[in-house]
Amino acid sequence: MMMRINKKKNSSFRVEGSLFEIDSKYEPIDSIGKGSYGIVCSCRNTDTNEKVAIKKISDVFSSQVDALRTLRELIILRNIRHHNVVQLKDVMITCSKSTFKEVYAVYEFMDSDLHQIIQSPQPLSPEHCQYFMFQLLEGVKYLHLTNIIHRDLKPANLLINANCNMKICDFGLARTSGGDGGEFMTEYVVTRWYRAPELLICRNSYDTSIDVWSVGCIFAEILLRRPLFPGHNPLDQLKRVIDFLGSPTESDLDFLDNPKAINFIKGLPRTKGVCWKAMFPEADSLALDLLQRMLVFNPKKRITIADALQHPYMFDLYNPTEYPPSHKTLDVNIDAYVGETNLRDMLWSEMLFYK
Repeated sequence: MMMRINKKKNSSFRVEGSLFEIDSKYEPIDSIGKGSYGIVCSCRNTDTNEKVAIKKISDVFSSQVDALRTLRELIILRNIRHHNVVQLKDVMITCSKSTFKEVYAVYEFMDSDLHQIIQSPQPLSPEHCQYFMFQLLEGVKYLHLTNIIHRDLKPANLLINANCNMKICDFGLARTSGGDGGEFMTEYVVTRWYRAPELLICRNSYDTSIDVWSVGCIFAEILLRRPLFPGHNPLDQLKRVIDFLGSPTESDLDFLDNPKAINFIKGLPRTKGVCWKAMFPEADSLALDLLQRMLVFNPKKRITIADALQHPYMFDLYNPTEYPPSHKTLDVNIDAYVGETNLRDMLWSEMLFYK
């Protein structure tokens, strides 16, 4: 429920019980939702008559993790422009550098997200599935060209418009490819159901292939209309993956350098895996072939995003000559900047880009 309070230089209203105090040019429309990292509402920009989504991050410095997540999102979205990545339009400054505790980020408005669509009774045709996957692959390829691993790809982070256009959002857990891959490994990398096997095994290094695994899980979820690996904990998640794929061979484990992890996996009950065609009876052969190349236990053997776009399943949609080049590579491995003073300075600097 949203209640308007006043309209002076700033506009004040409540969303999900939280007070929003923002530029008066933004008129509130409705609450969109409340998550662990902020509250979001829809507004209209009266200067442009454009509908936008505004996210409020409260008490941003109460947790170093939350402050870093917010800073990382602002850095990435300021530097990235792609039709399959959500656009950050504005970041409002509502008080001084020394006193601000809240961040208001203004994004382009999207009607829904892929999680809501999958959970809905709305039918999805093979063409819907193909188009969603094509857009997801295009967006992730651009991120990888820009040196970014998203690390939290899941249906709820894929925004969808009524015309079925998709945009990737939520870059708070992203990292630079080739950077310090081990930080926040077990708890803060990828929502568990979409987490690659190498992360479940707590391997201390990873690369862009973890995003490929997540994309494969999303692909399967679109086809099934339910999550493929809804594990209750990391161990249960790993067992579900192995039960589905079959017990790893020696070559499947050659990326591991931890004898304890290897012995643990070998000690699990032997399984042949599932019949993919029986699991996905409505999927065509090309869709299944691409899915099988994504959901591979060994990250070294997984298809790349670039090769996935050139797979025959994407033949009708992908034109490499139309693909926009990456203009820059980014470095968002900023965890070394500990302490509120550094984070406050860096967040303030990012906010100033929008003034």
